[in-house]
Parts: sequence; structure tokens; C-alpha cells
Amino acid sequence: MERQRTRQVMLTLALAGGLLLTGCGAGDGGSKNSADGARGGSYDSGFPAPDQPQGEQDPDESRGDYVTPSPDYLSTFALDVDTASYGYARRTLAEGRRPDPSTIRPEEFVNSFRQDYDRPDGNGFTVTVDGARTSKDDWSLVRVGLATRSAGENADERPPAALTFVIDISGSMSEPGRLDLAQRSLDTMTERLRDDDSVALVTFSDRARKVLPMTRLGGHRDRIHEAIDGLEPTYSTNLGAGVETGYKTAVEGLRKGATNRVVLISDALANDGETDPDAILERIDTARREHGITLFGVGVGSDYGDALMERLADKGDGHTVYVSGDDAEKVFCEQLPQNIDLTARDAKAQVAFDPETVASFRLVGYDDRRVADDDFRDDRVDGGEVGPGHTVTALYAVRTRPGADGHLATATVRWQDPRTRAPHEKSAGLETFDDSLRDAGPRFQVDAVAAYFADALRDTATDNRLPGRPSMSELADWADELGDRTEDNAVRRLADSIRQARHLAD
Repeated sequence: MERQRTRQVMLTLALAGGLLLTGCGAGDGGSKNSADGARGGSYDSGFPAPDQPQGEQDPDESRGDYVTPSPDYLSTFALDVDTASYGYARRTLAEGRRPDPSTIRPEEFVNSFRQDYDRPDGNGFTVTVDGARTSKDDWSLVRVGLATRSAGENADERPPAALTFVIDISGSMSEPGRLDLAQRSLDTMTERLRDDDSVALVTFSDRARKVLPMTRLGGHRDRIHEAIDGLEPTYSTNLGAGVETGYKTAVEGLRKGATNRVVLISDALANDGETDPDAILERIDTARREHGITLFGVGVGSDYGDALMERLADKGDGHTVYVSGDDAEKVFCEQLPQNIDLTARDAKAQVAFDPETVASFRLVGYDDRRVADDDFRDDRVDGGEVGPGHTVTALYAVRTRPGADGHLATATVRWQDPRTRAPHEKSAGLETFDDSLRDAGPRFQVDAVAAYFADALRDTATDNRLPGRPSMSELADWADELGDRTEDNAVRRLADSIRQARHLAD
């Protein structure tokens, strides 16, 4: 049967339902700070904030040095685990087109790769801070790495899922690799979810329709498959109506103690009804705030409304991925989530640089995730939702003072327990170092190459380039070396994408 055949297809876009649920990050890694720069470590309460930490601290950690910072030496941002920018850039380059610079978000390039951070035993984060010098005088890259527990831990104890899939069936979704990919993937996911999980299905074109109310998987899989297999592309794209109906359906089927999420699968090419993301988000704000329903965006298609999907996910307490047929198996099948859970809500990071050793610094990316420094410990201010298996990496370009020696920076992550909303914090510090970037650990180097690549695709002006950025040809060779060294096909594909970009520039 056609349905049986589609279930066997391993292009699992809607395993994004699993990614969205665990937020499959870049996978498990090795030891923290293993040759990845110098003297980075993890300790508690070392963050030199204007006020003393008010969240719970890890009693097993020793207290670090306390340094009073200048307000100008603080950097604060909400955590973000999106990867859609990199996925869409890869597809665009493979089709012989250079991506629009406005769609390039460097943090999403960096967060697309496996990291080497230690992971905590339970909920919360480990914090790693390390660094390496670039080829430009007095400039370094400093890496702040955050990791949650492995996705496989506590899998048997995870809460049930209540997932509302909002599927774009507009005319543009008829292109191969859009609706057909979503259907195959939803069929596959239906077989992999537990009996106590539940799903609902909403479709939208010129208007939205609830195809299936919230339905338990146990005993109802055939009904769910029939609803999925009956989807056909129709008219225009009223994405606002789809999201609004999706959230209404999710509220109607809300399950206490479950992971309640809306999963939007679309090319996000909205051309009917409400198309302003802020107006759409205003309509669903109550469901987000009062019921804790988060939004996960799965982008598909060669033409893709990146800005709209990104805005919806950022303000909908969720995140986005972009998936095409050639990498769906890598992203979802190889990193198949083992549980459905959140480990942290409203997570934010704040980095304090020591003015005695640091002359200037710049956060690479996270342009739309910046948070006012004074709002770091204001738990009413929105942060990022993070699940098991995630890693979050932020790179800073840092110019040190000549002859600087001693404390360089302290990074702190603050989050709320997903069930009790109790705040927690964890910190780590970094001393000055002499290691060069080419001598750093391979995963640090991969992060650097990804950030440099994004910087080049943005066509950054010379005076604002990421310090020490090599040429495209040098970047491709560097990525090749790292692909062989790490034996990581994702890094080899990075090298391919860099070459494609270089040829387009010639």
C-alpha cells in the first residue's frame, strides 16, 4: 500500500516533531575544554552582575572570583537553537544561487554542528568558556558553550506529547519536497510516537480547517494516517489563519502535564489574510503565555519565507529548522529524539568581560535575540526554551589589551525550571590565553569556520569583518581538513557549500 511505503521513507521532516520536542541539538560531545583554548572552567556564582545571583546555585561547585564590571562590558542574549538559516543557505547554494544576506544568521550556522561540551546529569546546563587567538593582532575568538543533558536520559520518564500540526496546503506546497515530504514524515512519526501521545491536525490555504482534533495515538493510528494521506495542495497561503486555528485547536486539546506544542510546516510564503508576524503573534499571545504552548517552525521549499518563520518562532517561544530531502535523514533520523521534554524555559546568557584585560568585544550573531543587560534576572522577560540534547554556542570577537594577563570573562546562564518555574544559574570563567585558532580543538575550529563562512556570505564591509577571516578558498581547505580530522560528514558538507559560494563569487 502507498501508506505503508511512505512510512518506510526515512526523510523525516516531521521528526521535527521530535526535534522540536527535544530540540535535537548537535549531538553529544566529548570533554569540556579538551585542547580548545586555555584555562576555561566551570564554577558557580562567578558572574559579576550588578546584583547578586538570585537563582539556585549548584552547591557542588566552588565560587569563582568576583569582578565588578563596567556596564559597557556586559553582553546579554536569549538562548537560540535555530538552525534554519544554515540549512536554507546550503540549499540555495546547491541550486547555484547566493543566499540573500538578510537570511544569514551566523549563530545558526555555528549551532548546526556537533559540539564537544560536557553535559549535566539532570535538567539545566553545563557552561564552557574557551578561546583562541586569530591571525589578527590582539584579536581572539571566545566561545561560550551551553549544553543540556543527553536526549536519551530519562526517556522513560518523559511526559506525554500533545502536538498540533499546522500544515500548509497552499498551491506553492505542490512543489516536490514540500507537502509530499511533510506527509511522508508525518506518517513515519505517527508510528514512532507513544500510545499515550496525542496529535491534532490543522491545514490552511486561503482559509484554515481543523482536520483532526487532539487524538490519542493508542488505537487511533489508522485514523491519523488517513487524515495525513488525504492532504492535497489547493489555493493561496493564509498563514495567519493557520497559526490562529492551530493554537485554538491546541488549547482545546490541552493536556496538563504534557508537552503542548504547535508544529508549523510551511514554506512561509504568506500571501493572503494577515501576513504581519506581530499581528499574528498578538492573536496567539494568550495561548503562549497562559498555557505554555510553544511554536516550532519547520521550513521547506526552494523558495522560503525565512524572515516570517524566524519571527514567529522567536516570539512564539520556539525555534526553527529548514529541511530539504537531501538532509532530512541526517537532521532527524540520525538524531532521532528519545524523549519529549523541556529542560529549561526562558533561558538567557550574560557574559561579563573584564575591562582590565579586554579592550573591546562583539557578539557574533544573535542580532534579534539581544536582551537588555538589566533584564537578565528579570524572569518576566522572555528568553529561549531549550530541550534535552541541545547545545548552544555563542562566539565573541574579543580584542585584548596589550600584555593582558589574568581574568578575561565570566559567562552565566539563567533559566527557569520548566515545571516549577524556579530560577537557576550556572557560571564559568576564562583566563587569558596564548593558543592560536589553528591549535585549538577541532570542534572549536569548526565553529570558527562556520562563523567566518556566515560572515563572508553577509558580504560584511572590510572594517566590520570578523577578525582574522580567511578567503573562501582558505576556508574550504580548512573545512576539508576538519572534515577528515573529525570524520564528520556534516563538516565535509560545509566544505562543499563554501566551495559552491566561492565559485558563485568568481
